[in-house]
Amino acid sequence: MDNLKNHPLYRVYTIDIAINSLLDFYKNNFAKLFAMSLIMAAVLQYVSTTFDIASIQNETDINVLIEKMRELIIPIGILSLVNIFFFVIIQHYILFSPLDENSSIADSVLKSFRYFVPYIITVFLLSIFGVIAMAFGAIAFVIGAFFIMFYVITLFLFILPIMMIESTNISYTISRMFKLAHKNFWTNYGWVTLFLMLFILISFIISGLILAPFTGNFLRSIFSSGEAANFAEITQKPLYIIFSTVANAVTMPLIPLLSAILYFNGRAKEEETARTPLFANEEKKITVEDLYAKPYSDDHPDNPEKL
Repeated sequence: MDNLKNHPLYRVYTIDIAINSLLDFYKNNFAKLFAMSLIMAAVLQYVSTTFDIASIQNETDINVLIEKMRELIIPIGILSLVNIFFFVIIQHYILFSPLDENSSIADSVLKSFRYFVPYIITVFLLSIFGVIAMAFGAIAFVIGAFFIMFYVITLFLFILPIMMIESTNISYTISRMFKLAHKNFWTNYGWVTLFLMLFILISFIISGLILAPFTGNFLRSIFSSGEAANFAEITQKPLYIIFSTVANAVTMPLIPLLSAILYFNGRAKEEETARTPLFANEEKKITVEDLYAKPYSDDHPDNPEKL
């Protein structure tokens, strides 16, 4: 993309600039991002309400429980694919809408089909790597498993920007993903960890606010077994569905925004690294002409020919 540098998120970041840029971009594009996310969240929320979670919670027979969970594998798998496709749409809109005034939500929906299958395959391959790595991390220490989990999430966040801006080739994407993630590893890892912890905290608070009208006390609904048993019933109520859908729509664009910032920061640092040595060498470069006195111009007062 020739005009990639014109993207408002393309720059070398520090943590405070990254947070401010994320919030500014979100605020300036809130209407469209929220509208897209609201539709997506409504679809996901509606489909999830068709799952009979209450019967699973109340089931005591382990064989029946396994059978019911097995029946949910395909519906949950389909729901996950739909969720991933929505994520691809939002990511495409964030990356391309600022660069093309003719870009629209419909345009992002149509073009997202191009990246969906390669993205699914790459995610699947990376998931296998993540499961194996986390297994070894869990064997060593619990902390090691958490470290690997955030590491794999960091890798995940680079996939779509690379596919959409550079190449849909899966092997190239995987190689490029590791390169960008590792080039500024501790910065990338630290930002992802901090952001996800804040994201989880914000989601927890929002969930508490949504549940408060139904339980009277959010903490009690979490720690009390009696209240927790009623959670599945609460999630079926229309008012809860509306509140939850709006809350999900507010937070849904944050992850793809972080993904864009990580990628643009990596690209900008690559260019900065590539340009700096070039200028430095040019400043120190000595030519043959520098070893000799330069000839005077014809009108120079010290020109010997004028003396």
